Amino acid sequence: MTAEPIIRKGRKFDQVLTGAREVFLRDGFEGASVDAIAREAGVSKATLYSYFPDKRLLFVEVASDQCCRQADEALVTMDLTRPPAEVLGDAGRRFLGFLYSDMGMRIFRICVAEAERFPEIGKRFYESGPLLMRRALTTYLEVARSRGELDIDDMPLAADQFAELCKADLWPRMVFGLQAEVTDAEIGRIVDGAVATFMARYGAK
Repeated sequence: MTAEPIIRKGRKFDQVLTGAREVFLRDGFEGASVDAIAREAGVSKATLYSYFPDKRLLFVEVASDQCCRQADEALVTMDLTRPPAEVLGDAGRRFLGFLYSDMGMRIFRICVAEAERFPEIGKRFYESGPLLMRRALTTYLEVARSRGELDIDDMPLAADQFAELCKADLWPRMVFGLQAEVTDAEIGRIVDGAVATFMARYGAK
């Protein structure tokens, strides 16, 4: 069995990632050429290949890096001492802000398009973003329950339900190309409804 190629990090690693992100988002996975990525990153093809033996590994790293940045930002701003309605509202707005951003939608579509040929792409995408957010939200829900603010038995399920509530209405229209952009007002409407529904089900009586 052939071993998975190893990604080597070095002085121009971040430079390569930045250039690759621009090309992947502009041209997609199939359309992105190694020549274009090297040119955008300002490095030689030899340097690019020294870090990433193949394009697939480079794309996985780009998608994972972007998701991790978004997840880290959300984790930093999640204040465990605040009441559920406030924390859920902020988390929902950050979640949808990235999900419906140009970069978020492009990364999602590329991951879905390439998931059959490269299943590890979807796995890394999920583990580097959605799973981190799920764990963080589950941790918060447990803290809020310990304060008597929530009544939840299955924390992971409740966290998943909130994420799905936040995708109501807008998500299918964006995915199927029926709507190209989302306004802050639209996001606010969906998140407020998600929080109200969640609290009606799980808020301590």
